[in-house]
Amino acid sequence: MIGNVAFFWRGLASLCLLSSTATAFYLPGVHPETFEKGAEVPLKVNALTSTKTQIPRDYYRLPFCQPEGGPNMASENLGEFLTGNKIQSSPYHINMLTDVYCQKLCQVTLSKLQASKLKLHIKYGYHNNWIIDNLPSAAIGLGQKGEQRKRYAGGFPIGFTATDNGLPYIYNHVNINIDYHGYELGYRVVGFAVEPLSVAHRFQGGYKWVGNSAEGMAKPLDTCSTTSHLSRDDIALSQLVQDDEEIIYTYDVIWHESPIEWSSRWDVYLSEDHLVPAQVHWYSITNSILVVLFLSLLVISILVRNLRRDIDAYNALAALADEEKDEEADETGWKLVHADVFRPPQQQPMLFCVLMGSGAQLAITVMMAICLSAVGFLSPARRGSLMLAMLVIYVLSGVAAGYLSSRLYKAFRGRHWQVCTIMTALFFPGMSFGIFVFFNLILWFLHSVASAPFLDVLIVAAMWCGVSIPLVFLGAYFGYKAEAIEFPTVTSTIARAIPPPPNFFLQPRVGMVLAGIIPFVAAYVELFFIMTSLWMDQFYYVFGFTLIVYLIMIITCAEVTVLLVYYQLCAENHRWWWYSFFCSGSTAMWTFCYSIIWFKQLEASRMLMTYLLYFGYMFLICFGMLMVFGMVGSMTCLWFTRKIFATIKVD
Repeated sequence: MIGNVAFFWRGLASLCLLSSTATAFYLPGVHPETFEKGAEVPLKVNALTSTKTQIPRDYYRLPFCQPEGGPNMASENLGEFLTGNKIQSSPYHINMLTDVYCQKLCQVTLSKLQASKLKLHIKYGYHNNWIIDNLPSAAIGLGQKGEQRKRYAGGFPIGFTATDNGLPYIYNHVNINIDYHGYELGYRVVGFAVEPLSVAHRFQGGYKWVGNSAEGMAKPLDTCSTTSHLSRDDIALSQLVQDDEEIIYTYDVIWHESPIEWSSRWDVYLSEDHLVPAQVHWYSITNSILVVLFLSLLVISILVRNLRRDIDAYNALAALADEEKDEEADETGWKLVHADVFRPPQQQPMLFCVLMGSGAQLAITVMMAICLSAVGFLSPARRGSLMLAMLVIYVLSGVAAGYLSSRLYKAFRGRHWQVCTIMTALFFPGMSFGIFVFFNLILWFLHSVASAPFLDVLIVAAMWCGVSIPLVFLGAYFGYKAEAIEFPTVTSTIARAIPPPPNFFLQPRVGMVLAGIIPFVAAYVELFFIMTSLWMDQFYYVFGFTLIVYLIMIITCAEVTVLLVYYQLCAENHRWWWYSFFCSGSTAMWTFCYSIIWFKQLEASRMLMTYLLYFGYMFLICFGMLMVFGMVGSMTCLWFTRKIFATIKVD
């Protein structure tokens, strides 16, 4: 026994450590790039993002410098398009180990419209997202105490609003800091950070650059040096954003040798330079495990003791002669509903089967995606890989959805199996696709890069119609061909009347609402980090912890629901199908309530689209949680009721 417990805890620790060890290697397809001294190191720009609006923008829609001949699009996969990535070339010229001092890029004279756009984007806190050798740019800025610090997620701001006069200023100079590590064949990029600075540039001797002449590129500036890198202390005046303002964009390139190996260069991004100690996740996991252990002991002690007593009493009474039975007290408890407990749901049995099948499909998708991420198959170095993997897994899991919904519908003796299968194939995917297309049209109207191209929308639709729907029908075919689920008791023709609940807590609606609190509390801390990653552009890669939390939520949902269904049966309430579904599924309700409170952390703009995006997608996520955990609770209770009613003797 002690050996088994030790093995369990060693396995648990190993599972948690997957989240850190998975960052130390790269799978085939992500190869290191080695540069020779002086070789060009391309700098690419991604979409501008803002946590306040949640609406990504094209980098070149603002008055920034463009490369000669215009920007070129980088090759992107479907997942990148669906997650709002738009990676393009840039005009910055960077060469390996070559420092650059006060390099002029271009000059832009702001029109009224351009100045208005810049002011608006600075107000809404938009950030640049640059990429060198597949590494996102960290931001170098000042902390609350004036110390220099790095932020490894979310890019760096395009400007700032002065606290004293409320005027907008643009960061028109950047110090591009690149860390490199030497190898036998050359050098590799292992770090990338940008320090944005705002400086009102002026030429020596009062020279005026029209912005399109080569002469201006050679003229020296009074505001920065060609022999030393620009620092905050060198800046006398920041660059104001206003109509007809002439903005000169410049940059420095600073190379630093680093002991960090190429295989470990993502570690600092994923840990946010240890901004959140790993102990926070460990404490959360430990507390959640303690909750599960306590709940398991409680459920086992209550159910085992009560069920053993009930079963012995029922079987002893069944063994008595008829005249002796009359002398015994009347039967009470869950045995009285033996002729009704397996009666199909009184309301919407087909919808119940559809939700159960859809929940199984989503549960498999989430489990597979978390496991693949935990072992490193879905790396953040592959942008959009998680989204693409979840889409593919979800489509292929249609077999499970069709199989489970058909098995249940056959057990309920439903006659419209074709309708049930079609509903399973269309209900949740159709709702998700409809919301996606609706938001995509609005984002396209707002000129946001978050709007997926029409071709990619067609690809998603083709995957749904050409792969997912046929697989749902394939699963339903095997489900209807399989033997019907056998119930240990015979269902009577007339349903038994349900007496009023004996107390407040046994009222079905009360149980449905309160049951989801325990699973939600068990996942609360990890949910906070997931929400932060989802809506605040933070990296999240501790999927070992996520996997454990997901399993803990499944276990707690199952245990709480079984316990509550047992008490409902004891109260002679045989309508447990929907009750069990909503008991465990109410975790989604508490998650949605939490998302309403958490929304304040975004400091979101008052744009209607921001509210629609946030609450629309959170509703979709929570509805998915309802189906997943509702399916878990109902399937556990189906197993539980079949077990206990198979142990008693019924006339």
